Amino acid sequence: MSNQEEFSVRTDLALEAQEMNVHPEEDRSQSEDGVTVNEEKFEDITLTYVKVDKAGAERIGKKAGSYITLESLAIRKQDTDMQVRLATCLSRQLKKVLEALGIKESDRCLIVGLGNHNVTPDAIGPLVMNEVVVTSHLFELHPETVAKGYRPVSAVSPGVMGVTGIETSDMIHGIIHEINPDFVIAVDALASRSIDRINATIQISDTGIHPGSGVGNKRKEISKETYGIPVISIGVPTVVDAVTITNDSIDYILKHFGREWQEKDRPSNALSPSMNPFERKTLTEEDMPGENERKAVLGMLGQLGVEEKKQLIKEVLTPLGHNLMVTPKEVDAFVHDMANVIASGINSALHEEIEEGESSSYTRF
Repeated sequence: MSNQEEFSVRTDLALEAQEMNVHPEEDRSQSEDGVTVNEEKFEDITLTYVKVDKAGAERIGKKAGSYITLESLAIRKQDTDMQVRLATCLSRQLKKVLEALGIKESDRCLIVGLGNHNVTPDAIGPLVMNEVVVTSHLFELHPETVAKGYRPVSAVSPGVMGVTGIETSDMIHGIIHEINPDFVIAVDALASRSIDRINATIQISDTGIHPGSGVGNKRKEISKETYGIPVISIGVPTVVDAVTITNDSIDYILKHFGREWQEKDRPSNALSPSMNPFERKTLTEEDMPGENERKAVLGMLGQLGVEEKKQLIKEVLTPLGHNLMVTPKEVDAFVHDMANVIASGINSALHEEIEEGESSSYTRF
């Protein structure tokens, strides 16, 4: 295989960046080499807290700061009740971030919806802007009409450089200069290294954001270092690259055979996963067969390590123009539901008067 360019998995999630540096059998909850990971449950939502210091930032390639990851199947299942719980959890976590940053209840907020509304997987930011409660104009023009429990909030969707011809960060910088908000919340679509996390994960971070980084098109940073005020990012992975999909598909095949072989070796009176089809849906690392079995199924390919396999797939797909960024076919419904969840979480976190999980946009399917 060529060594021209080392394969690099595209991911915007700090949790995944940390997982890439940890052996699969190690516990996700750990503190090592500048990165602290803690996990907890909120009903059907998995919460993971990742704290990265300077040493950890160098090791995993993510900025030093705090990252909160919410993992839920609420959007994929199109379950209204689960979506309300997800919005409630998002609101509570966002409130904790605001408190940790010393942001007061009266501080002014600018919400920025990053992305291209004409490209469905990249439209979450602009769609959220349609649902957030904007109040700054009322505070300025009709302050007597504003009830207690609301703060000044402005919102903007600046588009993308390919459409506007203007660097997004520069546009936001100009808006900040004119309206002087106390902090910024930026919402954007992300890229993941895992099929399972697409449209099933929300990441909150106090480190800001690099627009376009997930698809290899890094723009100027949107962060506290750039603007001088706190920048909180909220992102959702909506795309995964073809190298990752191909690699995961190969691993799923190997794990499938591994599970079948394990079942054959079980005593006849042992409980078999085949007796419960729901338990068989998730293939885990425990199902991965040994090197000899992998070679028996896939020959030379089965002997390759993870990074070697991904490098080979990249070298095959890239010259053909097939290393695409891929999104699920149901992405239209997913991004609208996720935008509603995020907007609901932001609204109740910023405005005390709005109840957690409240949204007029939830619909049952």
